Amino acid sequence: MKKYLRVLALGAFFVPAAILLGCGEEGIPGNAVAQVDGTAIEKVDFEHWLGVAAKSGGQPNAALPKPPEFTDCIAQAKKAAAKPVAGQPKQTDADLKKQCQQQYDQLREQVLGLLISFEWIEREAKEQGVTVTDAEVKKSFDEQKKQSFPKEADYAKFLKESGQTNEDVMMRVRLDALSNKIRDKVTKGKDKVSDAQVKTYYDKNQQQFAQPERRDLSIVLTKTEAKAEEAKAALESGQPFKQVAKKFSTDDASKAQGGKLPAVAEGQQEKAFDTAIFAAKKGKITGPVKTQFGFYVFKVDKVNAASQQTLEEATTTIKQVLASQNQQKALDAFVKGFRKKWKAQTECRKGYVTQDCKNAPKATPTPTPGAGETVPTPAQ
Repeated sequence: MKKYLRVLALGAFFVPAAILLGCGEEGIPGNAVAQVDGTAIEKVDFEHWLGVAAKSGGQPNAALPKPPEFTDCIAQAKKAAAKPVAGQPKQTDADLKKQCQQQYDQLREQVLGLLISFEWIEREAKEQGVTVTDAEVKKSFDEQKKQSFPKEADYAKFLKESGQTNEDVMMRVRLDALSNKIRDKVTKGKDKVSDAQVKTYYDKNQQQFAQPERRDLSIVLTKTEAKAEEAKAALESGQPFKQVAKKFSTDDASKAQGGKLPAVAEGQQEKAFDTAIFAAKKGKITGPVKTQFGFYVFKVDKVNAASQQTLEEATTTIKQVLASQNQQKALDAFVKGFRKKWKAQTECRKGYVTQDCKNAPKATPTPTPGAGETVPTPAQ
């Protein structure tokens, strides 16, 4: 493996896989499956990562699906297949071959996305003048390794079972660091928000900064009206709500809290109960109120008046929201250009073509992704 250090960290270790990047044919070397800006992605590296990706599926001993016949994959599928239920047809070799082809296609997409993203990130970082030092990589690696694998034996087991080397993982950490630095450079300075922007946002979204009236209650819920009247009489005789709720209430959640139901806002309860709550006077035993859940007897313990944050009080929150939006817009615009630029310089051999190869067939139109693009990572 001369070109690629083996770098795929799958499963829960390090950065999880996100959006796959893709991969044309003219001028591609005979030993390569694709090339980016003239640099070959060799078949030997593709096959290595295909094996790693296959192991990551939770079956470390699974046979690697090898086209076009998929002999080993079919044999293993036969061995693992459950005995068909009476009356159900037995899977044929053709059925199993189709399954193996689907597995291979999925793995191929994943691996090509990984290898191409290596090249795209490396080249973008070079164009942007972004670098990471060996010390930065080691520090990040050590931190993540300690968190994921407290024991050295656990890490060694991970490497063995995943088919990777320590060098593989170190390279992945390096590429993640490059990706993060590119993101930081793209969004730097985009968090500036003016006072006028803050005021405009506040004026348009005042409801976001409003707190409705909330009432703290003590309640008893019973199945029958007779039991509710009995509970009410006990309360009016001076027995504490905690004691009465314990004896009569069928609402386990409030009963466990001594009958307390705090911070109830209008519209949160069943309609009849909700109406009664906000019509009741503070401190008065009210009910029974008939609802679909039973009969409520309750008392309003405290009324927390509605409130509205002022512009001054909401400014910090609004600035954070607008700064995040501005940074995301910058990132979305960058990612769109990034993908377009590097796709135009990515060629893939027949049989290894994905939607991000410049010679890929035109994709079926899909809705434009919303905000939330990220700088591609080695798994993207």
